[in-house]
Amino acid sequence: MNAKNLFFTLAIATLGLSSCCNSNTQTSVSMKTEKDTASFYMGCFYGKNMTQSGMEDLDMNAVIAGMNAALQKKDIPNDMEIRMFLNKYAQKAMMAKAEKTLKEGEKFLEENAKKSGVKTTESGLQYKIEKEGTGPMPADTSVVKVHYKGTLLDGTQFDSSYDRGEPAEFPLNRVIKGWTEALQLMPVGSKWTLYIPSNLAYGPQGTRSGIGPNETLIFEVELLEIVDPNAQK
Repeated sequence: MNAKNLFFTLAIATLGLSSCCNSNTQTSVSMKTEKDTASFYMGCFYGKNMTQSGMEDLDMNAVIAGMNAALQKKDIPNDMEIRMFLNKYAQKAMMAKAEKTLKEGEKFLEENAKKSGVKTTESGLQYKIEKEGTGPMPADTSVVKVHYKGTLLDGTQFDSSYDRGEPAEFPLNRVIKGWTEALQLMPVGSKWTLYIPSNLAYGPQGTRSGIGPNETLIFEVELLEIVDPNAQK
């Protein structure tokens, strides 16, 4: 998120807070009118954005005071000064969050490797065979059909073909490294649980769909079919 967008996010998030909440710890409001609902939803949407940007430790009393100061046209720093400071602060917060997430993932994988049935490859990928299939194994150039569910270490689900009601198809050389490696080891008909370290997933960049930087990911994967065994790279 760039500095301009971050500033806008914080401003709108604070507007949501100040317009729908009487307490900085309040998390619900009676939404009797469209204005109530719009205000609360605005706060939810941009509050989530703030969290994803690493801005989780803000003093909400100070946030609301800053918003009120702007609304009442008090003497406050100019936009450039505010944006520069917030951009630097957000980058620092994101780096700290990424480092914390990386260490949590490393600790999890270290403990997980000791559990019964969990196997670890040379790359650091871990997997557990829930059901062993008897079909062929795909190559890295194959197009496969799978059902899957992906979660973070805290159990938060970020994707699921089961929820969409249909399996996914993709070439193995177009997905994250952990998937490319794991599915080449899976016979068709297998169901595995994959534990993918961040360097084999989305790394320090994360994604815009709920996966933060340096996240270790857990997938339940069923390999249903090799759609095309020799698709071109």
